[in-house]
Amino acid sequence: MGENHPKMKNPVSAPTASRAEAPPILRPRGSNHVGMRQFNERVVLQAVRLHGSVPKAELARLTGLSAQTIGLITTRLEDDGLLLRHAPLRGRIGQPSVPLALNPDGAFALGIKLGRRSTDCLLVDFTGQVRQRATLAYDFPDAASLLPTIAERIAAIEGGMGALASRLVGVGVAAPFNLGGWHKMLGLSQTSSDRWNQIDLLAEVQAMTRTPVSFAKDTQAACVAELVAGRGRDLKSFLYLFIDTFVGGGVVINSHLHGGVHGNSGAVASLPLQLASSPVGEPSVRMPEQLIGHASLWELEQRFGAAGLEPSAAYDDRATSAPYLQHTEPWTAHAAQALAQCVVSGTAFLDLDAVVIDGSFSRAMLTRLLAQTEVALEDYNWEGLWRPQLIAGDIGSDARALGGALLPLHENFAPDRDLFLKAMA
Repeated sequence: MGENHPKMKNPVSAPTASRAEAPPILRPRGSNHVGMRQFNERVVLQAVRLHGSVPKAELARLTGLSAQTIGLITTRLEDDGLLLRHAPLRGRIGQPSVPLALNPDGAFALGIKLGRRSTDCLLVDFTGQVRQRATLAYDFPDAASLLPTIAERIAAIEGGMGALASRLVGVGVAAPFNLGGWHKMLGLSQTSSDRWNQIDLLAEVQAMTRTPVSFAKDTQAACVAELVAGRGRDLKSFLYLFIDTFVGGGVVINSHLHGGVHGNSGAVASLPLQLASSPVGEPSVRMPEQLIGHASLWELEQRFGAAGLEPSAAYDDRATSAPYLQHTEPWTAHAAQALAQCVVSGTAFLDLDAVVIDGSFSRAMLTRLLAQTEVALEDYNWEGLWRPQLIAGDIGSDARALGGALLPLHENFAPDRDLFLKAMA
């Protein structure tokens, strides 16, 4: 075919759990839908996504493809509406070069985060920018009313896209594997818990739209967002911790999200914080407490509620100002101690570049929590271990819905066809 093998730097894999065919925006050509031609088109798109607006000569250098091949591929991608030409760069020797960039209207995806305190719907364009946003807050989701509301939101977003609706390539749903889990901690009935645990959420959402639907565990979707659009682009291997109503996480190894056999990799909420038994002859201890009870915003909600304050302040700027701050500070110190133990435990098993911490709270809260966790790490003996860098995540509360939207975009357009979420295939 005259197309060289690409040499892309830091490729990003493309997860999938779709049940239907996506619109053929990136047209199959030849006899093989996933042949070298289409693969090289994905390589070029990924190079532009990672490096921004670049001319053809730079694309050839980045991908290892010949100049002739780059010319053919970029022409096809322009015809498909996936690339745009920018103004020529003048003032240099020879012909002016023409930078190429992703066309924001080239493709779209819808991300839906279904959480224990709120549901978010984001319409994301081909560059990863949020075009539309809808949020619904609640104390805990009621399936009978929430699912019809989600269907209405999907229909409204799709209907409002007009002609661009044909470029919607997928819907990504991000939710806890066990939404009804830890129901006693939340004060829910067994009936409410069982109702969610019996729902096939992927099937329910797929029935709402003709667009292919993917599913991902919520904190793993957040990790995908950080990997693709945040600090993870500069890190090959890291532990990701996301603090929400409950704490969760993800593990990235060699720029791929590691889901695990059962999809529970990074399930830090269940991490025990003490030994489960006592030496022979000593009184036995109760079942060990878990990280979920020490580093979750649910605990901060309880502190606010006990003081007669609004629990929802745990998720916004109020938490770091009076009268909330006097309750936030002891929670932050306590949570930092628990997170530090999680960081040390993770480091002992994984060879990591860093630990990325983020959450559905204010950036001021994140700064405080990172600083306190750094201090808490000083209390541990690091002999025999390489201490990883603590890094603040870039995405924040949008991470789970954004990660959901990025799943179908990368499934359709990224060059690496390995799955982020192998357990979900």
